[in-house]
Amino acid sequence: MPIKDVIDKISRGTTEIINVDSLKEKLAESVRSGEPLRIKVGFDPTAPDIHLGHVVLLRKLKQFQDIGHRIFFLIGDFTAQVGDPTDRDQLRPRMDQETILQNASTYKKQVFKILDESKTEVVFNSKWLAALSAQKIIELTAFSSVAQMLARSDFKKRFDNQQEISILEFVYPLLQGYDSVHLEADVELGGTDQKFNLLMARQLQESFGQAPQVVVMTPLLEGTDGVKKMSKSLGNYIGIDEPPNEIFGKIMSISDELMLRYYEILTDVDLDEVKAGHPKEMKMRLGELIVAQFYDDGVAGQARQEFAKVFSQKETPDDIATYQLGTQENENLAVILLANKIVASKRELRRLLQQGAISHNDERISAEDWRLKSGIIKVGKRRFIKLIQ
Repeated sequence: MPIKDVIDKISRGTTEIINVDSLKEKLAESVRSGEPLRIKVGFDPTAPDIHLGHVVLLRKLKQFQDIGHRIFFLIGDFTAQVGDPTDRDQLRPRMDQETILQNASTYKKQVFKILDESKTEVVFNSKWLAALSAQKIIELTAFSSVAQMLARSDFKKRFDNQQEISILEFVYPLLQGYDSVHLEADVELGGTDQKFNLLMARQLQESFGQAPQVVVMTPLLEGTDGVKKMSKSLGNYIGIDEPPNEIFGKIMSISDELMLRYYEILTDVDLDEVKAGHPKEMKMRLGELIVAQFYDDGVAGQARQEFAKVFSQKETPDDIATYQLGTQENENLAVILLANKIVASKRELRRLLQQGAISHNDERISAEDWRLKSGIIKVGKRRFIKLIQ
């Protein structure tokens, strides 16, 4: 692929590239030498699920992979125990190694829905960071200053508010930067919230006699509410491991304005084509495209048909879960819905009950102690379970 076309493809949906001329030079040198560029992205395994917010980065990584470059999918198991201070007003609680490894294992399974497993090098930064001596870590701190750290927006805010900042948090950007030194990264991808850490890596590479990496920054994707950053804790996320019908339904719930943004950073479709199309049809197409990225075209088509059946024709889906009443002790509505993952928590159940979003055979259920009986329970717009006697 001509370098200009590569730059155009990589640039779509990015917020900033530091810097484009350097990226052009690296790509040209790669062509001349036949050596692929070393492309790095780091993921913090503090949560087990990957959602569309993560996919923004993974799609960029896949673009580099598709043109033959060497991909490092870095799992920050060591740095997760330190805690990334980005966008936080207090020190993040430390995670235990067992939880980190469990989350990392889940990450690996999900990420290969997007990346080519045979061409992806999964690395854990504990392999080299845990081997650093105390002397080496102390030497690493000499490459930055307290003034530079306090210039960081989240640190500055906490300092101005007289909130505690630990020395440990100052070390985090240095450790993340050292990852790039160790891997000799040519390019690192990251969200806009990671700019300080990404630039620190460039600084450290130069201090270690390496050419500074190119930084490709992607936007923070808004969740289904169209306002806040996609996050599982906010409930506005679309997980890539969710059932196809759930993913499709969530896409259909977003605003027309947000739909265009999703097209731009989650697909390769021409935006003029999207703008010229009918909003509902374009949103249906977006739903298919997103589902197909994690499943296949056939499954995506079925998700579209199921959506039309449930929402346009107001029918019940064919493949709903069933539950045999009387199979558990202390059986109640919460037990059944939680066990079948229809709701994520009792808190969500109570919220949905208050909103009138749970029904039995189209009759509203208003209390947790509702008497169980056979029929179809509908939760929200897309979740169903059939109770049988």
